[in-house]
Amino acid sequence: MRRAAARIDAATPAGRDRAVDALRAFAILGVVLGHWLVTALVADGSALRTASPLQHMAWLAPISWVFQTLAVFFLVGGHVATRGWAAARNRGTPYGRWLAARLSRLFRPVAAVLVLWTVTAVLLLLRGADQATVHTLVKLALSPLWFLLVFAALTAATPWLARLHPLWPLAVVLHVDLLRFGLGAPSWLGWANLAAGWLVPYALGAAWTRGELDGRRAGWFLLVGGTAETAALVALAGYPASMVGVPGAEVSNLNPPTLAAVTFGLAQCGLALLMREPLRRAMRRPVAWAAVALVNLSAMTIFLWHQTALMATTATGLLAGRLPGLHTLPDGLDWVAARLAWLPVFALALACCWTAFRSWEHGGARRRSRVVRTHRPQAHRGTGPRVEV
Repeated sequence: MRRAAARIDAATPAGRDRAVDALRAFAILGVVLGHWLVTALVADGSALRTASPLQHMAWLAPISWVFQTLAVFFLVGGHVATRGWAAARNRGTPYGRWLAARLSRLFRPVAAVLVLWTVTAVLLLLRGADQATVHTLVKLALSPLWFLLVFAALTAATPWLARLHPLWPLAVVLHVDLLRFGLGAPSWLGWANLAAGWLVPYALGAAWTRGELDGRRAGWFLLVGGTAETAALVALAGYPASMVGVPGAEVSNLNPPTLAAVTFGLAQCGLALLMREPLRRAMRRPVAWAAVALVNLSAMTIFLWHQTALMATTATGLLAGRLPGLHTLPDGLDWVAARLAWLPVFALALACCWTAFRSWEHGGARRRSRVVRTHRPQAHRGTGPRVEV
């Protein structure tokens, strides 16, 4: 393992900012762990229904503060996309070719998820499965796709967002919430925040590319200011404390994003910016960097299949009856302890999904990746083709 890590470390370009990859990996893994901790499939007779420990134990809301890390992913996404677009423009690469390359990595693995769950849903219905259960499973499996659609839209608009100040979309979110919660506007108006809310960290990523967030002052300002604003919104304005959706709750901070979710994202982005230098130092260790590189190579596969891994484990476990932490109501600390014990099993199921479907993300085993690369000299002269792994 150490030899393999050393090879990956040596093959990584010297100028690569490893902190960017580390932040992306932590953001993806945070979402995965968060879903595994707060998503329960309760066996109710022959049917399965979704539940959450946050329904019954509201004091667990801080879990959502740790694992709801999408803002960091959009921060990194905005930084990488704007930097990549600037480099492509300097090379003379047309917008269409640049965008196709950016989006192909996002959507290539989606086809496998759609095919598998279409076949699974049809087979379950033909075998007489409860329609509500099938709907619950398919909805849970495909729920990550909303994120890809929003991220793809922002990526496509990168040339026009590269100079956008984050205060503009933040102002949109503020006014939408004021209309919804203060003036009684229709609730559907909140869906305007689906784009505006995630545009805030994406625009912060563009500001990072422009060099406007290089100092630690910006990170501290976002962290302290975002934390104070979120605390005030929760304590004084009645926003939910949980930063993820809770089944049955009247208001969700995430679906669609509220002002509290956006200010909380600002705090997370501030912390991420402050962590850049410590992460760069940590990523000099070959083993740590190899782990981060491997997560980045399969980021979309991990993200798209983690819910399927949870459901596959739950369905298989039903063969042994109602198992604590897997099929029981999440209403006590015994469920929490049992769920923590199931996490390695979920990880194993996800590893099986990764083994089966990782080639969809890379378009074949030989497709080049941008995380690390090596150079092979030609047999006769000069330098041969670049091979990335």
